[in-house]
Amino acid sequence: MTDPTDQSARAIAAAESLGLAFTVTRHGPVRSLEEAAAVRGIAPRQIVKTMVVRVADGDHRFVLVPGDREIAWPRLRALLGVNRLSMPSAEVAREVTGYVRGTITPLGALAALPVVADERVTGEISIGGGAHGVALAMDASALLAALGAQVADVTDLAD
Repeated sequence: MTDPTDQSARAIAAAESLGLAFTVTRHGPVRSLEEAAAVRGIAPRQIVKTMVVRVADGDHRFVLVPGDREIAWPRLRALLGVNRLSMPSAEVAREVTGYVRGTITPLGALAALPVVADERVTGEISIGGGAHGVALAMDASALLAALGAQVADVTDLAD
């Protein structure tokens, strides 16, 4: 049973309501992608970061990015048919999602934002669980189908 004061309860309930098969992993603070991957027993590329992108006032998207990659802004702008995209402030991201940066997940977010997923989000993945040190391991294709994600090549290798 999950502590109802834990923000992860919302993410876990959302995954359950979508019929996703998942495993919850909980760990202490981590300082890097590599450390997070090590404590979860997976490769860094299997960690999926959920980014909130502002398209226009009141118009945001979730962008799912493999841990070892970063958004390729020109490709994402072209995909969305816009000339400008930005990252909202931490405050706006929290207002839109109900989660603080570092815990944001499309699962259980306050707003059901459209989801764009990089085409490399495949296989067994670990996505944020709505609270620090909480993640949900699951099959990427099941998650992307449940979220109705638009899948495209929207990332580059991180530096």
